[in-house]
Amino acid sequence: MPSDTSLRVSVFGAAGFTGALTARLLYRHPTFRLHALTARSDVGKSLADLYPYHRVPLALEEFNIDHHDGVDAAVVAYPHGASAPVVAELRERGIRVVDLSADFRLRDPGLYEEWYREHAAPELLDGAVYGLPELGYRERIRDSDLVANPGCYPTAALLALAPLAREGLVRDVVIDAKSGVSGAGRAPSEKTHFVTVDENVSAYGVPRHRHTPEIEQELYALGADVTVTFIPHLLPLDQGELVSCYVTPTDSADSDLQELYQDFYAGEPFVEVAPSPPGVRDVRETNVCRISVHRDARAGRVLVFAAIDNLWKGAASQAVQNLNLMFGLGEGEGIS
Repeated sequence: MPSDTSLRVSVFGAAGFTGALTARLLYRHPTFRLHALTARSDVGKSLADLYPYHRVPLALEEFNIDHHDGVDAAVVAYPHGASAPVVAELRERGIRVVDLSADFRLRDPGLYEEWYREHAAPELLDGAVYGLPELGYRERIRDSDLVANPGCYPTAALLALAPLAREGLVRDVVIDAKSGVSGAGRAPSEKTHFVTVDENVSAYGVPRHRHTPEIEQELYALGADVTVTFIPHLLPLDQGELVSCYVTPTDSADSDLQELYQDFYAGEPFVEVAPSPPGVRDVRETNVCRISVHRDARAGRVLVFAAIDNLWKGAASQAVQNLNLMFGLGEGEGIS
């Protein structure tokens, strides 16, 4: 376990799937020391009782900001809307934050209100950094006090499309995304009930899914001003995510695609460029995104496939990757 001189971190919302996994990764981290876990349900229970396979023997506490005075950082794993007020309180006390909700991903508060609700802490938006290091945010993350961890679907989709977008090769794109039921969160619902999911595949969030503006925002930042068609599907899996991107390229898209992707991700420890389309088992319980790109000459399209573990690179391990960067640690410490 880390020593008493380690950096202290609290996890807010540790009863959910992503919060619990974040707690597990931080509990075993060689530098960070897990200070406290909060939850809005299951207060008083040990996380080890709630999730025995994580083996984190800390009790879940009610939210009390005073109990976290002096911690170095916090990971907030609350739903959108509930997260922003907590993040604001933490920042007022000088605590550095990685937020797993959507509350600080969109730079325009009007856009956030259109897709979510009125923003509870718009004054913090300008200082928030989008937490996808591989897309050129690495140095800004190092200097940031508030990092907005990307959504799982945007993580996979943006890593799949970034090399094409940066080269101005995306005219139009359809993103066909599929995820395991853990992506819907721990709270039970009709769509995630075993009887509904088993032996079934279904689309949801049609025709407006909330991750769409996040994807468009970051593609625009990369140089692709496109309106995205994004359709997610639920698979009878516990975790894992695959996005299939069907790109109508610009006329100049005659480059060697494999070379383009290899060059773009050269030196990136958590992105693998593969010759054949990946499956979700290829990346399970890792911080890796595995990508494969192909040209469909007959249809005049470029096909890009990306697989991640939605709970890991899509949430918890990416949050730890960002924490590592914020505190000058090795980027893969505790997650590789």
